[in-house]
Amino acid sequence: MKIAVVTGASSGLGRELTLQLARTEKHLDEIWVIARRRDRLEALRPLCPVPLRVLPLDLTDPSAADALEAGLAAAAPEVAVLVNAAGFGRMGDWQAVTRRDSAAMIQLNCQVAVEVTQICLPYMGPGGRILEICSTSAFQPFPYLNVYAATKAFLYHYSLALGRELRSRRITVTAVCPYWIRDTEFIPVARQGESQAVRHFPLASTARRVAVRALLDSRHGRAVSTPGPVCTVHRAAAKCLPSGALMTLWEGLRRL
Repeated sequence: MKIAVVTGASSGLGRELTLQLARTEKHLDEIWVIARRRDRLEALRPLCPVPLRVLPLDLTDPSAADALEAGLAAAAPEVAVLVNAAGFGRMGDWQAVTRRDSAAMIQLNCQVAVEVTQICLPYMGPGGRILEICSTSAFQPFPYLNVYAATKAFLYHYSLALGRELRSRRITVTAVCPYWIRDTEFIPVARQGESQAVRHFPLASTARRVAVRALLDSRHGRAVSTPGPVCTVHRAAAKCLPSGALMTLWEGLRRL
């Protein structure tokens, strides 16, 4: 049995990637969808032509990783695609973002992504694909998104290094680094308590556009996917300009 595993599948980019996998990956027998909210996962069933296995797990609970590991051991599937889309962010300076939120971002965006990847890798074979959902914020330090951007930089570098390790197994790892996505819950959730840290989100993309491009880049074996013009230019600029200059530019843009 060939499956895909998608974390953060109940909303936003994770939900859209689930739908796109179901429509385009014809070899899948099941998609295992993971998120806290069972009702939202169940709502995906009539939209997906591929059977879903709903796993309502809170991945920040240490028992959740054990439950996923046990489920894979019992079913013994081939994991053809893994998408780590679970994550969240908070905007604001160091006083606005609580210690608890900072710790939770590090846990979910970094620790959980690594744990899920390591759990799934023994079930992946040649041709397997991993998509780690990073962010264009991985390319530079971002004041007022400092912890979130740092977690995505961690995941970005982890993805690149892991992809190099897995070349001999013919498993590809793609770090997906989108710009703002306007039709997900990320922006309203991230702005809680600090609505003016970033005032506007010009040229924001859509979840569908990002998902389609990310999966295309994954099929082509690309190590990095920048699904849109802004993140593509940003990646190039980050290779040429010092981080201080980029942070100064960001300081002006976020106030517009």
